[in-house]
Amino acid sequence: MDIITKDAESTQRLGQKIGSTLKGGEIIALTGNLGAGKTTFVQGLAQGLGIMDRLTSPTFILMREYYGELNLYHLDMYRLENNFWEEIRNLGLTDLWGKAGNVVVIEWAEKIKEFLPESTIWIDFIQKEDERIITTDSFEL
Repeated sequence: MDIITKDAESTQRLGQKIGSTLKGGEIIALTGNLGAGKTTFVQGLAQGLGIMDRLTSPTFILMREYYGELNLYHLDMYRLENNFWEEIRNLGLTDLWGKAGNVVVIEWAEKIKEFLPESTIWIDFIQKEDERIITTDSFEL
């Protein structure tokens, strides 16, 4: 399913709508170029989970944690160059994913695709001139 958003606010609203449907245990893998709207989407997703903290990109620290009724673990694999499995283990990622009280969202997830569970939900972002095309087969919107 392709969803088109025209601005940051509509991308956040889509994230919020999806976030409000999550039950915990989900791993959401985001792909797309720089500036395609991944972090903006996660900001809305956090709101949908009831998390009102200011959400910023974890690019330079790899992971940020936000606590609420469901805990959100927001990761960014952009800066990873090699030793992917070692980095995943060092972050404790395998201890977080799939747990009922957690939602794990990974930007640049294609870098660690081979290590992610089969149940991972994939969402792709394509930035066009005046719109974002967001593709997923995992949500009915």
